[in-house]
Parts: sequence; C-alpha cells; structure tokens
Amino acid sequence: MIKLLCRSQGTDGDRHMPTERVDYRRIANELASKIKSGDLAPGEKLPSTRQLAEQYSVHISTINRVMSILKDRELVEGYPGKGVYVAEPEDKSE
Repeated sequence: MIKLLCRSQGTDGDRHMPTERVDYRRIANELASKIKSGDLAPGEKLPSTRQLAEQYSVHISTINRVMSILKDRELVEGYPGKGVYVAEPEDKSE
C-alpha cells in the first residue's frame, strides 16, 4: 500500500513557506477600503512602492502585485515617473 503525504496549511512544512500570496490580498483589500472610505482621497498620491513595501514588511514584488489589482479594480492610476494616484470615481449615472 502506498501512503500519500499531503501538506495542509498550518503544518510544520508550511512554516517556512512565503506568505506573499496572502499578503497581497490583505494589502490590496486594506488599501481599497481606505480609498472607498475616503481615507485616501481621489487624486491623492500613494507612497512609493519601496515605502509601501517597508510599511507592510513585504517584498517590492508583493506591492507591484497589489498595484496591479488596484489598477484592475480602477481604484488607482499609475503615471510613469510620477507615481500612483487614487483614481477619480466614475460617474455611474451615464
């Protein structure tokens, strides 16, 4: 009989696995909430990628993924060489 070993979350084998896949969702949702609540106002410049990575104690690639998600949700707009800004809300009445 062959016994298959499966790792489930929370086992010792996962202790050293990177948590990036969880971090990017958490950070994206946190920033999205700040934008939707008005804590981050339309037109406001977000901190740099490096600053956000340091603030959230994650790798820069995690923040890049967060920015991609926020851009896909049309919550931020990036301007090369200038930064990333909170997008103006779209007028839904049209």
